[in-house]
Amino acid sequence: MGRRALVRCALALLALVLGGAPAAAGDAVEVALLRVDRGAAAVTVDFALNVTLPPPVEDALRRGVPLHFRADAALYRPRWYWRDERIGRVSRQWRLSYQPLTENFRVTTGGLHQTFASLDEAMATVTRLSQWRLADAADVDPEARLYVEFAWRLDTSQLPRPMQIGVGNAPEWTLEVERTLQLRP
Repeated sequence: MGRRALVRCALALLALVLGGAPAAAGDAVEVALLRVDRGAAAVTVDFALNVTLPPPVEDALRRGVPLHFRADAALYRPRWYWRDERIGRVSRQWRLSYQPLTENFRVTTGGLHQTFASLDEAMATVTRLSQWRLADAADVDPEARLYVEFAWRLDTSQLPRPMQIGVGNAPEWTLEVERTLQLRP
């Protein structure tokens, strides 16, 4: 590929990032369910999000730019004399891509992938998880007061380099939610 073609590709990606109407804050990601359960075997997290991809993000996806999503959860025990003790931490990453020849969406996590006919079906896989094991019951004091920090976001650091230049200040590319939940004995 020649230098001229690379410059055209970079400018096209930059136009994708800078074009489009900005999304209003808060209407792209909505928490439908976020629950932490202390069971007999483990502490688990269940979450379900309603996510609407803003037009520039969906347009980039349909033009072949894969999107990477990340969910993190950490279980802490508060301490008054030092930093809070982290008991458990889990993380999950998804890669969402569009296959233009078959007109399917592909979600990859780890070495596994699934193919979906619609974007809504693919996003349901990325935005919902149940019985996500955060810590074993043996690691958790049953009488302790604990809290969980949960975060889900679109990982813009995984986008192609030319797109990362304009994404930093674009509000429509900021898809994230962070919550802290108290877990009582």
